[in-house]
Amino acid sequence: MTNSINTDGNDSTGTGTERSGVAAEGPASSARMPVLYLSHGAPPLADDDLWTSQLADWSGRLPRPEAILMVSAHWESAPVTLSATRTVPLVYDFWGFPERYYQVRYPAPGAPQLAQRVRALLAGPAGPVHDAPERGLDHGAYVPLAEMYPDAGVPVLQMSMPTLEPGQLLRLGRRLAPLRDEGYLIVGSGFFTHNLSGMRWGAGVDEAPGWSREFDTWGKEALARGDVDALLDFEHRSPAGKLAHPRSEHFAPLFVTLGAGEADLAGARTVIDGFWGGLAKRSVQFGEAAAA
Repeated sequence: MTNSINTDGNDSTGTGTERSGVAAEGPASSARMPVLYLSHGAPPLADDDLWTSQLADWSGRLPRPEAILMVSAHWESAPVTLSATRTVPLVYDFWGFPERYYQVRYPAPGAPQLAQRVRALLAGPAGPVHDAPERGLDHGAYVPLAEMYPDAGVPVLQMSMPTLEPGQLLRLGRRLAPLRDEGYLIVGSGFFTHNLSGMRWGAGVDEAPGWSREFDTWGKEALARGDVDALLDFEHRSPAGKLAHPRSEHFAPLFVTLGAGEADLAGARTVIDGFWGGLAKRSVQFGEAAAA
């Protein structure tokens, strides 16, 4: 297999410099950017030829962004906090994996101009946006980005989720929406179903437990209807909501993208579906934009 994540180890699967990726080539775009919610898997995503190709193909159909604002399931901090605006080491926020996954490098540039815009958009009675100048990208950010932009040439800023309350995250996304008209790509990174105790390692792309399949179908239909109210109240209105998300942090980034992409809910479309280890990897795009 070709591993598109760049590592410093001697892994026989290769390195990320071997796949250039279509989206790494063209000029940055000034067109209105779409908003993405993607399922980011785990470090072994890099070994999955299907999923890595799906992510690379997706980015190849997007305009090249000025910078990327990542909202990952793996960073909760209140008030809203921004990561480093320069290249710093990654956050290896996972345990028990082979050593090669801890040798991954993704030296994307920081995005100080984007950070300045986020601070301006979120300024208000809630107080100033905080900074974590030494915090690098966690695996919810760099694992998918290494497949989508393997040259690590697009600046990236990560933003914390200050709460898991769906309505608050929706409103946060709405305040970030103007970034789309400035060439910035907003990405919520989670997992459409996420119950590690029910995960089936080695299961095929069409194999899933009933609760994961039922929730995935329900979510697909709610997105197709543009039923934001149902999605926000998923714990009560979905089948197996508590099984699909015993804790909601991997579904919560969707609420930010729903807010930022609210003007394009009618055009929401699934770009990646199927299952990985029995968990739904549904990934959705709000809004269309022609690649540069």
